[in-house]
Amino acid sequence: MFNLIISLMAGGQEGGGGGMTQFMFLIPIMLVFYFFMIRPQMRKAKQQKKFREEIGKGDKIVTIGGLHGKIIEVEETTFIVELYDKTQVRLEKSAVSMETTMAIADANKNGTKLVDSKKLDEKKA
Repeated sequence: MFNLIISLMAGGQEGGGGGMTQFMFLIPIMLVFYFFMIRPQMRKAKQQKKFREEIGKGDKIVTIGGLHGKIIEVEETTFIVELYDKTQVRLEKSAVSMETTMAIADANKNGTKLVDSKKLDEKKA
C-alpha cells in the first residue's frame, strides 16, 4: 500500500507539465469559437441595428412574420406600417426582417420583380 502511494506521488511529479499542455490546447479552441461563432454573430447584430436605424418613412419593409408594408411613421422603438389593404399596424423595429427586406429591394432595383409594386399600388387605389 505504501509503495502505491509513493509511486502515485512520483508519477504526479514527473508529469508536471500536463496542466500547461492542456491549457495550450484550450487556447486554439477558444480562438476558433471566437472567430467562427462569436465574431460573426456580433457583426450581424451590428448590421441589423444599423439597418433598423436607417429605415424611415416611406420605405417598404417585410416583417419576420411575412407582412409586407410601407412605413408611414417612425417612433422610438416602433413603426406604424400601412399594409396594402390600407390597414395600419404598429410594429416593433425588431420585427423587421433585414435579409428579406433587402432582398426584395435589391430585386426590385435590378428589375427582377419579386413583388410587383405596380399591382400592389393599384390595389391601394
